Amino acid sequence: MKLSLNGATTMKADLATDIAAAGAAGFDGVEIWAPKLRSFLKDRSTSDLKKLFAEHTVQPLSINSIEHITFRDADSYARIKNECEELCALSEAIKCPYIVVVPGKLPANSVTSSEVIEESVRVLRDLASIAERHGVALAFEFLGQKDCTVQTLALADEIVQNVNRRNIGLVIDSFHFYTGGSTIKMIESLNPKRLFIFHVDDAEDLPRGQLTDAHRLLPGLGILPLKEIIGTLRQIGYDANASVEIFRPEYWERDPFELARAAKAAVDSCFSQ
Repeated sequence: MKLSLNGATTMKADLATDIAAAGAAGFDGVEIWAPKLRSFLKDRSTSDLKKLFAEHTVQPLSINSIEHITFRDADSYARIKNECEELCALSEAIKCPYIVVVPGKLPANSVTSSEVIEESVRVLRDLASIAERHGVALAFEFLGQKDCTVQTLALADEIVQNVNRRNIGLVIDSFHFYTGGSTIKMIESLNPKRLFIFHVDDAEDLPRGQLTDAHRLLPGLGILPLKEIIGTLRQIGYDANASVEIFRPEYWERDPFELARAAKAAVDSCFSQ
């Protein structure tokens, strides 16, 4: 399994620091937080960025993320497609294989599961065509929050299968897997080729409905069923990419190099069990 550090984990650090910290901690890659990328490119180039990755012997895994891609009005959807074009061109330039894309929130008017599938498939096919021109794949990440249109692995996987494009796959985030009510059986039914990235994190011991991103913890420090999730991923033959993604403001105040080392030790411990 190739291990990466997601830029959300070290939110207050800049991209250059993320790359250096990931390399120093022994990670294989970095998931680039898109605002950090745009900030970096204000006065530096994609060539500078490639050199920085090479200097610290890590690889770009993904750019995170294009948010709320579905159920948008015409103007907003045009901006989504423009953002996809922008980030795909940047991904191509730095040889970053994936961009994470996130489904939209539930619209004000109620929608059926069939309508969610239809809208998601339509949008992902549009964006897949943009990404294909740049040799980039899109990783579709379901969210466990109750206001998200796609809350479970089963629904996300059904959508990806209906899209039926080689450059469209899934993200499983252990936090969203738990909060949205996904099950181990859903992983057992998954073709590992459709899973592009596994976001590994943990959470405090609170009722599911009370958990927010701020309650995330380093892997192994909370109550998420990581042992079962990781064991089942191994069982189905998944051995591609795992990335530590933690939106915990308390962690953002820590030294990013120290936090990266702690994150690497935590994820190593989880995968060694």
